[in-house]
Amino acid sequence: MNQPAKNRTAGRRLADLLWTKYARLPAATGDYSVTRDVRIPMRDGVELLADLLEPKGPASGTILVNSPYGYNVMGTAMTGGLFACRGYRVLLVRWRGTFGSGGTFEPHMREAGDAADIVAWMREQPWFDGRFAAHGFSSVGFAAWALLMDPPPELVTAVIACAPHDFRALAHPGGAFLLSTMLEWSFVTTRQEEPILPRVLGVMSARGRVKKALAALPLAGAAEELLDGKAPWYREWVSRRDLEDPWWKRADLTPALERARVPVLLQGGWQDGFLRQTLAGYARLAGRGVEAGLTMGPWTHAQAGAEGTRVLLPEALAWFDEHLAGSRRQRRAAPVRVFVSGPGGGWRDLPAWPPATAERILYLRSGGLLAAQPAGAGETAGFTYDPADPTPTYGGAFVTQVSPGLTAGYTDDSALATRPDVLAFTSEPLSAEVEVAGGPVVELGHSSDNPHADLFVRVSEVDARGRSRNVSDGFARLGPAAVQGVVRVELDGVAHRFARGSRIRLLVAGGSFPRWERNLGTGEDPATSAKTLPSRRTIDLPSSRLALPVQDV
Repeated sequence: MNQPAKNRTAGRRLADLLWTKYARLPAATGDYSVTRDVRIPMRDGVELLADLLEPKGPASGTILVNSPYGYNVMGTAMTGGLFACRGYRVLLVRWRGTFGSGGTFEPHMREAGDAADIVAWMREQPWFDGRFAAHGFSSVGFAAWALLMDPPPELVTAVIACAPHDFRALAHPGGAFLLSTMLEWSFVTTRQEEPILPRVLGVMSARGRVKKALAALPLAGAAEELLDGKAPWYREWVSRRDLEDPWWKRADLTPALERARVPVLLQGGWQDGFLRQTLAGYARLAGRGVEAGLTMGPWTHAQAGAEGTRVLLPEALAWFDEHLAGSRRQRRAAPVRVFVSGPGGGWRDLPAWPPATAERILYLRSGGLLAAQPAGAGETAGFTYDPADPTPTYGGAFVTQVSPGLTAGYTDDSALATRPDVLAFTSEPLSAEVEVAGGPVVELGHSSDNPHADLFVRVSEVDARGRSRNVSDGFARLGPAAVQGVVRVELDGVAHRFARGSRIRLLVAGGSFPRWERNLGTGEDPATSAKTLPSRRTIDLPSSRLALPVQDV
């Protein structure tokens, strides 16, 4: 039997107040009660556990949150309490196999089926008024996408923040395994149900072991000692290279982009690991005429869950007030709100993303120049990529949690340009500010003496003091069929203003490790092989260029 509803504890009240102050939310409008460990039956007999937060007074609708991370006091306040004390009923469900829910934890594989069963159960509850919204950040947002795979008629809107809709593509972006993110997440998740102090100490004390596991080959075997058999999904993720393998089908929620009909607000960060899927989701929804909103801030994944909440949570509350409570009071000035980094930037309201731009072409020249005129015939540049000493990761839009020395987001990447396995092409100082909005594209006339090769390209800004900072990245695993000829690499979407007097830099390398796994150069699977071979690359400069989507400033 379910436990009886109880009043908020003093701890919950304090947590709700702290989040209200931190996220700069409007004052609470009422109190709520909490029913713990509500049992929700699934079609296979498994029972999921949930907490039900009910306002003491009329409810403006139900918000469904489905999480693999459990709900401690502060987490409950952020995901449920702040809505419950403003008139919304909130159902906080725990994924199967986590925090007391039955079944086996298979991350990002069971969410669509379980979401349908949760809704079927909700329909039978006396408190359900026939209208609900989905909300979630990160993997919790993936579960919100799962509800849109077969949208129930009772679902009226969704707010999804910093989340993927296609986990298989997230695990292998550009054709290579997203090593540090996938391994670190798996490791941290295996310890998430431990008491907080032992968990924090255990994770921090294991940082050296995580770094060792990332550096070792073969990848699958190197992870076994670290994960201690507690994350069986990781071997599947790293080993299943064919994304059309039927095993991956349940992790692909891309059909939701075609099936969604309700208003959806997507929120993300320019340095978040789910940046590309956030932008792609918005483009597809808006392109179909679905009422879609987009917010993109200057954050990494971790920053979006911290200081970014001061934007994301008030926005979510306003969106629910409009689309769930039925106020129909439009709170957004425009469908798209983006933060433009760089001098004179800041928040901009736009009718769509990407905005109208003109293409500015910069050409790769000998001597490390990035210029307005193309190189002459026969000009080349080259480097050698050695997987035994892989080009390291310096910042970028990915998720990192525990690896020492590995930092996501904007960072000083000046050291990359000095490495012998990196080509750097730098413009003259800009005579005026240049605002880029959209996805830069790099075309490289590429050849390799080894048919197995990756390309990593980056646009950075070099300030007047000579310090370089990353702006946008792109990556591609080429393979024998694509390693020779002009290679087109699409970079991450960006909204950035280059300062007058700064310089634009393009970096070209054979990888970015351990953000991505290294290319062994042998054609063998890094999950099961440790043999490596270097590759000598040649870039044909006359057929190489950088295309920037530039707005008038």
